[in-house]
Amino acid sequence: METPLVYGHRGASAAAPENTLEAYALARAQGADGVEIDVRRSADGVLVLHHDPDLADGRRIAGTPAAELPDTIPTLAAALDVCAGMIVNIEIKNIPGESDFDDACSIVDPVVTLLQERGGADRVLVSCFHLRTIDRVRTLDPTLPTAFLTLLEPVALDGVPLAQTRGHGALHPHHFFVDEELMAATTAAGLAVNAWTVNDPDDMRRLAALGVDGIVTDTPDVARMVLDG
Repeated sequence: METPLVYGHRGASAAAPENTLEAYALARAQGADGVEIDVRRSADGVLVLHHDPDLADGRRIAGTPAAELPDTIPTLAAALDVCAGMIVNIEIKNIPGESDFDDACSIVDPVVTLLQERGGADRVLVSCFHLRTIDRVRTLDPTLPTAFLTLLEPVALDGVPLAQTRGHGALHPHHFFVDEELMAATTAAGLAVNAWTVNDPDDMRRLAALGVDGIVTDTPDVARMVLDG
């Protein structure tokens, strides 16, 4: 059984500010195979990295020009440069109920365009909780690897046929809901499984024994130590 890949969740976010170039570089230094990052759009359409739709001061990312955002918020292009050679799980933030949700999924277009303009230089996996958003990724560029993010237990298991029939290569469930039943279903469907967000060493060992393909963690150094024995 192969050792799961280690993804730094928003970088090495237990030791550095999340979704910053510092956190991504630290994840590499801690031995991560890749990083998971969160992409949104500023008011002027710049792809920037931030988990929440709003800043700490209450301003909406989608309502603020990129030049007026804090200097610590990087662009997607800058993050890809810092993460060169690593796997970058680009989570597109387009979640129903959030203030910047776009039913047309138009944020996908500039993400795909940027990746295409970079000429395949990046090792990427594009994911989202909103199924139609990652469906659009495949519509625009079926060569880009995609993954369906899930949260609740029934959604995790129900997500297997959804991901399979729509051509997505991976399922990203919360680690609580990864068990033998889910692993059997994903194996039969030919889907990779990357579990999030896993910070307890015992959970890391359990998931590795179940055969997950990747572990998303705030502590890549701990995961590296646990998984490498």
